[in-house]
Amino acid sequence: MSEQISAAEPPPATVSAAGAAAYRRRMTTKQMEAEVFARATRAIRTAEQAEPLARARAVADNRRLWDAVHAAVMDPTNALPPSLRGQIAGVALAVLRECDQPSPDLGFVAEMNDLFAAGLWR
Repeated sequence: MSEQISAAEPPPATVSAAGAAAYRRRMTTKQMEAEVFARATRAIRTAEQAEPLARARAVADNRRLWDAVHAAVMDPTNALPPSLRGQIAGVALAVLRECDQPSPDLGFVAEMNDLFAAGLWR
């Protein structure tokens, strides 16, 4: 029987490369996607108190993530229901607009990342 990782079992902070690879092999695709959002959130939260270059890098990385999300849900071959795809596209556009602001609300961006990560862990 295949063992699955639960949302309550994030990878340990200090883990070897081999251990990290083994952890990733046990994750579902949705859990891997959730981890991408979690990493983006960590970068944004760190950037809130960081120098401008680190902040700009975190915002740019989040912009790329949400650009990819938007492109994925706009793809006509996407298997999600059209209404869900539309809702996700709306959130993606809101995050992208925020990332394009001169002083983006990083709390909002992090919250959207957290919400999507939580939904993917289910």
